[in-house]
Amino acid sequence: MTERPIEPVPHPAPWAMRAEHSRGRRYPEPPHPYRSAYARDRDRIIHSRAFRRLEAKTQVFTTRYSDHFRNRLTHTLEVAQIARTVAAALGLNTELAEALALVHDIGHPPFGHAGERKLDELMRKYGGRFNHNLHALRIVEQFEQRYLDFPGLNLTFEVREGIIKHSRDYSAAEFPQLAEYLLDLRPPLEAQLIDWVDEIAYNTADIDDALEAELLDLTALRKEVGFLGEVYTRVASAHPGAREKLIFNEALKRVLDALATDLIETTQRRVLASNASSVEDIRRAPKRLAGFSDAAAVRNRELKRFLFGHIYNHPAIAEDRDRSVKYLEELFMHYLGCEGSMPASYEELTQTEPRHVIVCDYIAGMTDQFLLRQHHEHFGGASRGPLAATE
Repeated sequence: MTERPIEPVPHPAPWAMRAEHSRGRRYPEPPHPYRSAYARDRDRIIHSRAFRRLEAKTQVFTTRYSDHFRNRLTHTLEVAQIARTVAAALGLNTELAEALALVHDIGHPPFGHAGERKLDELMRKYGGRFNHNLHALRIVEQFEQRYLDFPGLNLTFEVREGIIKHSRDYSAAEFPQLAEYLLDLRPPLEAQLIDWVDEIAYNTADIDDALEAELLDLTALRKEVGFLGEVYTRVASAHPGAREKLIFNEALKRVLDALATDLIETTQRRVLASNASSVEDIRRAPKRLAGFSDAAAVRNRELKRFLFGHIYNHPAIAEDRDRSVKYLEELFMHYLGCEGSMPASYEELTQTEPRHVIVCDYIAGMTDQFLLRQHHEHFGGASRGPLAATE
C-alpha cells in the first residue's frame, strides 16, 4: 500500500453540485448573506434535537466497560470528517458532503441495526415497514419543529434526496411517496460517497473499539484480514520494541488511509472514463460511479466478515442485543394496545394516522437509555443497558 499522488482535479470539478444550482427548498427562503444553502442545511442539522439524541444511541459498544467507545454521534462526526476529505480531493462540494454525512444516521432507532430490524419486522405485521433513511426524511420534514414559517428543517432538495438515496435506489412504483426525488436518476457524487465513507469509518472504528472492549483476538485479525496483517507486520518491523497498542493504532490508521485513497482514485477514474462534464451527466450515468476498486472491495469485505464472525455475534454482545430488542418489542406492543400510554402529542397524532405508525415513530425517536427507562416503568424488573447493538 504505497502512497500514490492523487491526480489533481479542478476545484470545483465540473461535476460538483453547486449550491446556486440547487433545486431549492420546499418553502422558499431568501439566501443568507454569507452562508451557502448547503452550509445552512449543515447548521440546521447540527442544531436539531434528532442530531443531539445521537449522543445517547449506541454505535456498537456502550459505556458499560469504557467511556471511550464510539456512540452514534461520534461515529457521525468521523464519517463527516472522512466525507469532507474525500469530497475535497475530488473537487466536490464539501459543504453538501458534510451535511449529508451529519444527517445520514439521524433516523436510527435505539440499539442500532438490531433495533431497526425489529421495528421493520413489527411494522410488516401491519402492512408497513421501517427504514432508517426514510425515517430520517420524516424527521427533517415533519418532526423537527424549530421555525415559525415552515414545518421541519426545510432542507434543500439535494440534502433530502441524499438522505434517502445515498445508499440505495428506490422504485417509483414501490415507493410512490418518493416520486419527487428523481428515482430514475442517480444522486450527485456527494451523496454517492456517503455510504462508502460510512463503511470506512465503522469498519475501522469497530475494530478499534473491539480491542478496547478486550473482545479482539489480534492474532486472528492479522490472520483472517490479510492486508491488515501485512500492514501490521510492516509497522512492527519498522518499530521494534514499540507497544503493541501503538503498532495496532498505526496499522489501522494506514488501513483507513488506504481505503479512503482507493475510494478517491477509483471514483475519479470512473468519472473521467464516463466523460461526465456536469452533475446531470453523473445523474444520468447507467450506474453509480463512486466506490472502491475490486481489490479494495475485497479488503473491505474481509474486515466486515471478521467483524460479523468475531465481534458483532460475540456471545456477550448477542445476549444483550437480544434482550434489548425484546424490550423494544414489548414496549411496541404495549403502546399499540393501550390507548393513552404515549405522551399526549403522540396520542393526538393517532387520530389522523394509524396507531402502529405513531408507535413506531415514538419508539424510533427514543435513545437507548430512555427506552430502557420506559420499559422499566411499564414492566418493572431490571432493564439493564446493553453491551452492544450490532454495527
